Amino acid sequence: MGRLVFNGGFCTATLIRDNLILTAAHYVYRQNGQSRDAREFIFSAGLRGGHAEATRGVNSLVALPDYEHIPFAVNDVNVAHDIAVLRLDQVIQRADIQPFRIDEQPVRGDEIGVVSYGVGRSEAPILQEVCSVLERQTGGVLMTCDVVAGFIGSPVFTLGESAPRIVSVVSAVAPVGDDKVSLGASLKEPLQTLLSHYAAIGPARPSGWQVVVRTGERNDTGAKFVRL
Repeated sequence: MGRLVFNGGFCTATLIRDNLILTAAHYVYRQNGQSRDAREFIFSAGLRGGHAEATRGVNSLVALPDYEHIPFAVNDVNVAHDIAVLRLDQVIQRADIQPFRIDEQPVRGDEIGVVSYGVGRSEAPILQEVCSVLERQTGGVLMTCDVVAGFIGSPVFTLGESAPRIVSVVSAVAPVGDDKVSLGASLKEPLQTLLSHYAAIGPARPSGWQVVVRTGERNDTGAKFVRL
Protein backbone atom coordinates (compact mmCIF):
# COMPACT_ATOMS: atom_id res chain seq x y z
CA MET A 1 0.00 0.00 0.00
CA GLY A 2 1.09 3.60 -0.24
CA ARG A 3 0.23 7.28 -0.09
CA LEU A 4 -1.63 8.79 -3.03
CA VAL A 5 -1.00 12.54 -3.40
CA PHE A 6 -3.11 14.87 -5.53
CA ASN A 7 -3.61 18.62 -5.81
CA GLY A 8 -4.93 19.72 -2.44
CA GLY A 9 -4.46 16.57 -0.42
CA PHE A 10 -3.57 12.92 -0.10
CA CYS A 11 -5.19 9.60 0.74
CA THR A 12 -4.28 5.94 1.01
CA ALA A 13 -4.26 3.57 -1.97
CA THR A 14 -3.43 -0.11 -2.30
CA LEU A 15 -1.68 -2.01 -5.07
CA ILE A 16 -3.98 -4.76 -6.41
CA ARG A 17 -2.15 -5.45 -9.68
CA ASP A 18 1.37 -4.52 -10.73
CA ASN A 19 -0.05 -1.39 -12.38
CA LEU A 20 -3.41 -0.83 -10.63
CA ILE A 21 -4.22 0.76 -7.29
CA LEU A 22 -7.48 0.85 -5.33
CA THR A 23 -8.91 3.75 -3.31
CA ALA A 24 -12.23 5.53 -2.62
CA ALA A 25 -14.02 7.05 -5.62
CA HIS A 26 -14.62 10.42 -4.00
CA TYR A 27 -10.91 11.21 -4.21
CA VAL A 28 -11.02 11.22 -8.01
CA TYR A 29 -13.50 14.12 -7.94
CA ARG A 30 -13.21 17.72 -6.85
CA GLN A 31 -15.79 19.13 -4.45
CA ASN A 32 -17.60 20.77 -7.38
CA GLY A 33 -18.19 17.31 -8.87
CA GLN A 34 -15.66 17.62 -11.69
CA SER A 35 -13.28 14.74 -12.19
CA ARG A 36 -9.62 15.19 -11.41
CA ASP A 37 -6.99 14.86 -14.10
CA ALA A 38 -5.29 11.49 -13.70
CA ARG A 39 -1.93 13.22 -14.02
CA GLU A 40 -2.50 15.04 -10.70
CA PHE A 41 -1.85 11.82 -8.79
CA ILE A 42 1.44 10.47 -7.50
CA PHE A 43 1.56 7.08 -5.78
CA SER A 44 4.35 6.36 -3.29
CA ALA A 45 4.39 2.64 -2.55
CA GLY A 46 5.66 1.58 0.87
CA LEU A 47 6.26 5.17 1.98
CA ARG A 48 7.82 5.29 5.43
CA GLY A 49 9.92 8.00 7.01
CA GLY A 50 9.94 10.02 3.80
CA HIS A 51 11.29 7.13 1.70
CA ALA A 52 9.14 5.27 -0.85
CA GLU A 53 9.99 1.85 -2.21
CA ALA A 54 8.58 2.92 -5.57
CA THR A 55 7.01 6.13 -6.91
CA ARG A 56 4.71 6.23 -9.92
CA GLY A 57 2.43 8.64 -11.73
CA VAL A 58 -1.10 7.81 -12.86
CA ASN A 59 -2.30 7.82 -16.46
CA SER A 60 -5.96 6.82 -16.11
CA LEU A 61 -8.68 6.26 -13.53
CA VAL A 62 -12.14 4.77 -13.37
CA ALA A 63 -14.96 4.68 -10.82
CA LEU A 64 -18.34 2.95 -10.74
CA PRO A 65 -21.21 4.32 -12.83
CA ASP A 66 -23.65 4.45 -9.91
CA TYR A 67 -21.39 6.59 -7.74
CA GLU A 68 -22.56 10.22 -7.54
CA HIS A 69 -20.13 12.66 -5.98
CA ILE A 70 -21.94 14.61 -3.26
CA PRO A 71 -19.39 16.16 -0.85
CA PHE A 72 -20.02 15.45 2.84
CA ALA A 73 -23.18 13.44 2.09
CA VAL A 74 -23.46 9.76 3.01
CA ASN A 75 -26.02 7.38 1.57
CA ASP A 76 -26.18 3.63 1.04
CA VAL A 77 -25.87 3.78 -2.74
CA ASN A 78 -22.76 5.93 -2.72
CA VAL A 79 -21.07 3.93 0.03
CA ALA A 80 -21.67 0.72 -1.91
CA HIS A 81 -20.06 2.26 -5.03
CA ASP A 82 -17.34 4.39 -3.47
CA ILE A 83 -14.32 2.71 -5.04
CA ALA A 84 -12.00 3.70 -7.86
CA VAL A 85 -9.11 2.00 -9.64
CA LEU A 86 -6.21 4.07 -10.95
CA ARG A 87 -3.68 2.82 -13.49
CA LEU A 88 -0.04 3.64 -12.86
CA ASP A 89 2.10 5.03 -15.64
CA GLN A 90 4.64 2.25 -15.06
CA VAL A 91 4.25 -1.18 -13.54
CA ILE A 92 5.78 -1.99 -10.15
CA GLN A 93 7.68 -5.25 -10.52
CA ARG A 94 9.71 -5.91 -7.41
CA ALA A 95 9.94 -9.02 -5.29
CA ASP A 96 9.47 -6.97 -2.12
CA ILE A 97 6.34 -5.17 -3.39
CA GLN A 98 3.48 -7.55 -4.08
CA PRO A 99 -0.12 -6.62 -4.90
CA PHE A 100 -2.70 -7.54 -2.28
CA ARG A 101 -5.34 -10.11 -3.10
CA ILE A 102 -9.05 -9.48 -2.70
CA ASP A 103 -10.93 -11.70 -0.26
CA GLU A 104 -14.49 -12.96 -0.44
CA GLN A 105 -17.19 -10.73 0.99
CA PRO A 106 -16.76 -10.41 4.76
CA VAL A 107 -19.39 -11.79 7.12
CA ARG A 108 -20.62 -10.62 10.48
CA GLY A 109 -18.05 -11.11 13.21
CA ASP A 110 -14.99 -11.27 10.94
CA GLU A 111 -11.92 -9.63 12.49
CA ILE A 112 -10.55 -6.87 10.31
CA GLY A 113 -8.01 -4.06 10.44
CA VAL A 114 -7.67 -0.69 8.70
CA VAL A 115 -4.23 0.53 7.64
CA SER A 116 -3.83 4.16 6.61
CA TYR A 117 -1.79 7.25 6.02
CA GLY A 118 -3.77 9.92 7.83
CA VAL A 119 -3.70 13.23 9.63
CA GLY A 120 -0.52 13.38 11.72
CA ARG A 121 0.95 10.27 10.12
CA SER A 122 1.43 11.23 6.50
CA GLU A 123 4.92 9.73 6.33
CA ALA A 124 4.10 6.23 7.57
CA PRO A 125 1.01 4.01 7.69
CA ILE A 126 -0.59 2.92 10.93
CA LEU A 127 -2.84 -0.01 11.81
CA GLN A 128 -6.03 0.96 13.55
CA GLU A 129 -6.90 -1.31 16.46
CA VAL A 130 -8.48 -4.60 15.45
CA CYS A 131 -12.19 -4.21 14.78
CA SER A 132 -14.93 -6.37 13.29
CA VAL A 133 -17.71 -6.56 10.74
CA LEU A 134 -21.13 -5.68 12.20
CA GLU A 135 -23.12 -6.55 9.12
CA ARG A 136 -23.29 -6.33 5.34
CA GLN A 137 -26.20 -4.55 3.69
CA THR A 138 -27.16 -3.07 0.31
CA GLY A 139 -23.68 -3.62 -1.08
CA GLY A 140 -21.93 -1.98 1.86
CA VAL A 141 -20.07 -3.21 4.92
CA LEU A 142 -20.78 -1.83 8.41
CA MET A 143 -17.71 -2.07 10.68
CA THR A 144 -16.88 -1.28 14.30
CA CYS A 145 -13.69 0.51 13.27
CA ASP A 146 -13.70 4.01 14.82
CA VAL A 147 -11.71 5.66 12.07
CA VAL A 148 -10.57 9.29 12.04
CA ALA A 149 -9.77 11.91 9.41
CA GLY A 150 -7.46 10.52 6.77
CA PHE A 151 -8.71 6.93 6.97
CA ILE A 152 -11.22 7.36 4.15
CA GLY A 153 -10.04 5.42 1.11
CA SER A 154 -7.98 3.08 3.26
CA PRO A 155 -8.00 -0.68 2.71
CA VAL A 156 -9.77 -2.95 5.14
CA PHE A 157 -7.89 -6.23 5.63
CA THR A 158 -8.97 -9.60 6.92
CA LEU A 159 -6.91 -10.68 9.92
CA GLY A 160 -6.25 -14.39 10.08
CA GLU A 161 -3.58 -17.02 9.75
CA SER A 162 -3.09 -16.42 6.02
CA ALA A 163 -1.66 -13.30 4.40
CA PRO A 164 -3.89 -10.20 4.77
CA ARG A 165 -6.44 -9.72 2.00
CA ILE A 166 -8.55 -6.68 1.17
CA VAL A 167 -12.28 -6.99 1.89
CA SER A 168 -13.38 -3.34 1.68
CA VAL A 169 -12.34 0.30 1.33
CA VAL A 170 -13.36 2.82 4.00
CA SER A 171 -15.93 5.24 2.59
CA ALA A 172 -17.44 7.11 5.53
CA VAL A 173 -18.00 7.35 9.27
CA ALA A 174 -21.49 7.33 10.76
CA PRO A 175 -23.01 7.47 14.27
CA VAL A 176 -24.93 4.48 15.62
CA GLY A 177 -26.36 5.45 18.96
CA ASP A 178 -23.48 6.75 21.05
CA ASP A 179 -20.87 4.98 18.96
CA LYS A 180 -19.24 5.67 15.63
CA VAL A 181 -18.91 3.03 12.96
CA SER A 182 -17.22 3.00 9.60
CA LEU A 183 -18.81 2.18 6.26
CA GLY A 184 -17.22 0.64 3.22
CA ALA A 185 -18.01 -0.97 -0.11
CA SER A 186 -18.30 -4.71 -0.56
CA LEU A 187 -15.68 -5.26 -3.23
CA LYS A 188 -16.36 -8.51 -5.01
CA GLU A 189 -18.68 -7.49 -7.87
CA PRO A 190 -17.98 -3.71 -8.00
CA LEU A 191 -14.25 -4.23 -8.27
CA GLN A 192 -14.66 -6.82 -11.01
CA THR A 193 -16.62 -4.23 -13.00
CA LEU A 194 -13.69 -1.82 -12.85
CA LEU A 195 -11.10 -4.46 -13.68
CA SER A 196 -13.20 -5.58 -16.65
CA HIS A 197 -13.33 -1.99 -17.83
CA TYR A 198 -9.53 -1.78 -17.92
CA ALA A 199 -9.32 -5.09 -19.71
CA ALA A 200 -11.73 -3.75 -22.36
CA ILE A 201 -10.06 -0.41 -23.05
CA GLY A 202 -6.53 -1.76 -23.44
CA PRO A 203 -3.32 0.28 -23.01
CA ALA A 204 -3.47 3.93 -21.98
CA ARG A 205 -3.03 6.51 -24.71
CA PRO A 206 0.36 8.27 -24.74
CA SER A 207 -1.41 11.65 -24.80
CA GLY A 208 -2.35 11.19 -21.17
CA TRP A 209 -6.09 10.90 -21.76
CA GLN A 210 -7.87 9.57 -18.75
CA VAL A 211 -10.90 7.36 -18.34
CA VAL A 212 -13.37 8.57 -15.75
CA VAL A 213 -16.77 7.26 -14.79
CA ARG A 214 -19.25 10.12 -14.99
CA THR A 215 -22.76 10.72 -16.23
CA GLY A 216 -22.80 10.18 -19.97
CA GLU A 217 -22.40 7.30 -22.38
CA ARG A 218 -21.80 3.78 -21.12
CA ASN A 219 -19.33 1.37 -22.62
CA ASP A 220 -19.92 -2.36 -22.86
CA THR A 221 -18.51 -2.99 -19.36
CA GLY A 222 -21.25 -0.91 -17.73
CA ALA A 223 -18.95 2.00 -16.89
CA LYS A 224 -19.71 5.55 -17.94
CA PHE A 225 -16.68 7.42 -19.16
CA VAL A 226 -15.27 10.46 -20.86
CA ARG A 227 -11.83 11.00 -22.35
CA LEU A 228 -10.18 14.30 -21.43
